[in-house]
Amino acid sequence: WIAVATRIRDLYGVTAGDRVLDVGCAKGFMLHDLRQVISGIEVYGLDISEYAIQQSMEDVRCRLSVGSAEHLPYENDSFDLVVSINAIHNLPRDQCLEAVREIQRVSRRHKYIQVDSWLNDEQRENLKRWVLTAATYFDPEGWKSLFRQAGYTGDYYWTLTE
Repeated sequence: WIAVATRIRDLYGVTAGDRVLDVGCAKGFMLHDLRQVISGIEVYGLDISEYAIQQSMEDVRCRLSVGSAEHLPYENDSFDLVVSINAIHNLPRDQCLEAVREIQRVSRRHKYIQVDSWLNDEQRENLKRWVLTAATYFDPEGWKSLFRQAGYTGDYYWTLTE
């Protein structure tokens, strides 16, 4: 995750004092690494798994909460960057849509969402064979439509099963 944290820092210009939220943070590995590459950053995480939060990285555990992405317990415009990597697609479509709206709501600057998708029939079939927890998945145009419906203005990308 250090390479990912470095890229996030450089791409979004995250600096000391900025507040970052990871929606679907699991055990907080990315937040831990962000703290390693950006001194003075404030990190927060939310995950549906109580076990993940209890077993999280010690240096970020006090900033992690158990909860679901469609009900983020933060004020509007609370974060300079909100990321959600391979998490919100685990929600049913209506809850996934609400999670995207929530990510938009709590971010005052940058947003990044990554979700499962496919670019061709072979990738679609691979996704269906390998997906274990995703409840919502579309091709890129389907995701773009959901993002537009949610009023989402951030960045996004796909996890492709090849």
